[in-house]
Amino acid sequence: MSSTTRHTAAGTIVAIGADRSRPRTHALLLVVLGVCLAISGVPSALYGTNAAAWHFSSLTTTVVFAAYAAAALLALTVAGPFTDSVGRRPALLLAVGAMIVGQIVFVTAHGVAALLVARAIHGAAIATAVVAAGAALIDIRPADGARAGRLSGIAFSLGMGGGVVGSAALAELLPHPLVTPYVVSGVLVIGLVVGLAVMPETHTSPTRARVRIARPHVPPSIAHDFGFSVVGAAASWVVLGVYLSLFPQLAATETGIHVLVFGGGVVGAMTVTSAVVQWLAQGVPARRMAVIGDAGMAVTMLLSIPLVLSGSAVLVFTAAIVLGAFFGMAFSGSLRHLSQALPSQHRGGVMSAFYLICYSAMGISTVLAGAAATHWTLPQTYAGFAIALAVVCAVAATVGVLGTRTTITAPTEGGADEAVADSLS
Repeated sequence: MSSTTRHTAAGTIVAIGADRSRPRTHALLLVVLGVCLAISGVPSALYGTNAAAWHFSSLTTTVVFAAYAAAALLALTVAGPFTDSVGRRPALLLAVGAMIVGQIVFVTAHGVAALLVARAIHGAAIATAVVAAGAALIDIRPADGARAGRLSGIAFSLGMGGGVVGSAALAELLPHPLVTPYVVSGVLVIGLVVGLAVMPETHTSPTRARVRIARPHVPPSIAHDFGFSVVGAAASWVVLGVYLSLFPQLAATETGIHVLVFGGGVVGAMTVTSAVVQWLAQGVPARRMAVIGDAGMAVTMLLSIPLVLSGSAVLVFTAAIVLGAFFGMAFSGSLRHLSQALPSQHRGGVMSAFYLICYSAMGISTVLAGAAATHWTLPQTYAGFAIALAVVCAVAATVGVLGTRTTITAPTEGGADEAVADSLS
């Protein structure tokens, strides 16, 4: 078993060839995904501290959060073709380098403008890393995309929860709460650079073609499947956006527990539960899983209103845990269903449309929630959004129950855009 090498003008690139290197590379890529999502979650626990230090409103908090979503959205339109062109490892190294730049901006920030810049840098960098790592996972095990997808989803949820909880704990227990979490998490990112520097390239035939924006397109043959999947997935992303941007402050206000670890712990409980449920429900058919998740989110969003507003820390955690379970089922099931129904020749365009809607829904809704919080109280704002989201989730579940499944197209070998569907399912 020998490694495959490819010689270029820039030197020699070592490609995956020896079986013994595959498990290590596979594990490293899952760590990359987890750390990326942890980095994205670090600021969420600190928004309240930022707001108190720099005297800005809930609307400003959600605008800062939306900057991440907007930058990620733009990056996703070119990340797939880019990593197909230059290779997975160069794309990952570039993305991780940009994350380090974002960490430096966070550490030196003294106002909202710097937060916006740092979040935008991280949004573009993390989106690129997710696409490149997801594609690399499929490069290594092209016949095992479903397993890679489940492990990726679990890595995402655990990384996000770890980032939020770890950030809150560091800010609470150590000096310099707006600096220390970024320094510690920055060390993790530097560790990724070391690992990626010695990681063999998994994409043995980069196209070297001009990078083009992936055009969103949904063929009529899968319009029903797309509508069902995207409504449930977008609703789950709206829930995640509101929880990451405003919920820690709401939980602290309602319970009277003004400790960063509490707010971060609530978000962590939601994301970790999501990871556990995705693992336990891996044998459930995708459409059924999505319908159960959509219906469960509809009911849980309504029940969460009295639970969250009760003032009980136990009930707040209960709401987060139950919601996390159905959130994981709704998003994972929706994406798995869509990826199974995709015609191979339209995967890039369909996934671009899917993420365009999801990121837009998350960004716009969090800004609207912040704007509403300037006119109404946080409890009133949360109640209104919970009711609206419950209706949307109920519609998604109804469409899933009444609809007819599109014939599944057999998966074929493809590039990064195809791999994203599998890596995030």
